[in-house]
Amino acid sequence: MAALTFTHQNLLHFTPKLTTSKPYLKPKRTKTKLSIQTIRESPQASFTDQFVLQLADSLEDSLPSSSSSLPLQKLRDNSSETLLSTQWPSRKDESFRFTDTSFIKNSDINPISHPPNSLDLLEVSRDTQFESFNFVDGFLVDSSFSSSNLPDGVYVGSLSKLSSEGILKRVCELLGDFEWGDLFWSVNGLGAPDLMVVYVPEGCRVGNPIYLKYIAVDGADKGSKKMPLSNPRVFVLVEKGGEVGIVEEFVGKVGSECYWTNSVLEVVVGEGGKVSHSYVQKQSLSAAHIKWTSVRQEKTSTYELVEVSTGGKLSRHNVHVQQLGSDTVTELTTFHLSVGDQTQDLHSRIVLDHPRGYSQQLHKCIVAHSSGQAVFDGNVKICTTNGCRAANKEPSS
Repeated sequence: MAALTFTHQNLLHFTPKLTTSKPYLKPKRTKTKLSIQTIRESPQASFTDQFVLQLADSLEDSLPSSSSSLPLQKLRDNSSETLLSTQWPSRKDESFRFTDTSFIKNSDINPISHPPNSLDLLEVSRDTQFESFNFVDGFLVDSSFSSSNLPDGVYVGSLSKLSSEGILKRVCELLGDFEWGDLFWSVNGLGAPDLMVVYVPEGCRVGNPIYLKYIAVDGADKGSKKMPLSNPRVFVLVEKGGEVGIVEEFVGKVGSECYWTNSVLEVVVGEGGKVSHSYVQKQSLSAAHIKWTSVRQEKTSTYELVEVSTGGKLSRHNVHVQQLGSDTVTELTTFHLSVGDQTQDLHSRIVLDHPRGYSQQLHKCIVAHSSGQAVFDGNVKICTTNGCRAANKEPSS
């Protein structure tokens, strides 16, 4: 048995010379919608990964035929364009040199096109004191959550059912505005059947946490090479002074079925806001679980993450926290456990571009099997008037 603990703490305190009261934003480029068929016919197609394009084809075929809302369609268009120049990651890539993803690539990947007919498994989601929103195979289904229990102005639900033009505009402005994503981020952006939105208006505090339960139902027998793929996606926007707790739990049917959950959570925390995020992953030991958590923090905001990951044959969590203003607080506390032929992987990146940014991270991992593996890469980028420097924990396995 092996156990490792990593910790770092950073307090960035400097006063740069500012020439404007607003952060500089790069002008957005106007992008042309590209279908996967267009990508195949382009001159650049010979430089792309044909396996990735084949996967993108199957993702497009699995999407609902009904028209999508503007933010979701924009996300899909951008993701399909990104896949044009994206290769499947290998051990030759720096960020994957300790993580072998061939387990996924060598499988027969089948994107799930609809939720299961029987939702009996949802009974397992009622073992908590909190009402929940349920994702089944990546699809947001009817939940036990009652909107009457939410403060005025708070919206929690599907983007397709969002009627507020103001909230829709804010989501459209911020959704998917992220330059650090990898292939799995883009696969989710193209394949997400819907988008769940959590919106907290200015000055509003949501008392009880929003509980999200992700249930994998469609699975293949171990050794069959088949791998059903789901792409749940959630967008959380907390306006100035707002506060909310988010609890995510990933589970599957009892057994060793094979499937791939490819999840994305985007969080935007407004000035003085706070998001407390809990994440529990206990899926099948034959499954692949890849998750992205992208967080943008405006000044004086707080983001806290507590994570426990014990499931999956391959489990990888990419955490990216971007400071958009001064005096932010970022705290990450994570625990990974490998009890079999498992890889537990955490890649975190905290970017501090403004004064008095405080970050603290504690990561613990236990490997209790000779075939088990734990990977951790913690990266903190600090930018001052004298330039940028990295305070990294080198990738280790």
